Amino acid sequence: MSNEVKTKEKVDMDPKYITKLTVTLLVTCIIVAGLLGLVNGVTAGPIAQINQQKTEQAMAQVVSDPSSFQAVAELPQAAVDAATAAGGTLTELYDGQGAGYVLKVVASGSQGNIEMMVGVDGDGVVTGVSIVDNSETAGIGSKIMENEPLASGTGVLDQFAGKSAADGTLAVGTNVEAITGATVSTRGVTTGVNAALAAVAALG
Repeated sequence: MSNEVKTKEKVDMDPKYITKLTVTLLVTCIIVAGLLGLVNGVTAGPIAQINQQKTEQAMAQVVSDPSSFQAVAELPQAAVDAATAAGGTLTELYDGQGAGYVLKVVASGSQGNIEMMVGVDGDGVVTGVSIVDNSETAGIGSKIMENEPLASGTGVLDQFAGKSAADGTLAVGTNVEAITGATVSTRGVTTGVNAALAAVAALG
């Protein structure tokens, strides 16, 4: 073995070298973590504000007077469980004090989650559905998100208005119509509406 190789091995195993390397890596990690925290701190506020605006806009599309609905701080477990059993996830609930509820529900679409607001009146009837966020394919699944008209001329989201638990479980091909080529996305929204109706039913 050459003297050069022996010297390199000796340097590599030198405790001072290892300590220096460890400290360098630690400092680098601390700096990176600090920068990430700084960026998150700067962007968290604007992101939260944008999300709030999108939520308020979506609420305005599903109930006539969004200001009369108050956010429920702690979601009732019965409603959460009922939404989950129906295939969706209840993330926010707004109580209209007898006028019904607005629910933010998440369900799976073709390319990821579809986040939507569903309005349900005091009689358990859907008043509207509006999409808050989604990652569906542009020009296909996005047709549902943008409420494009069905063959009947009714908007694909508008068809849910007037439906209730009395109609039974909503299903594409039975009591829900899908836009051609976007069946999976339509099913995702349908699942969200079913989850919202189930949650409201669980509230009594």
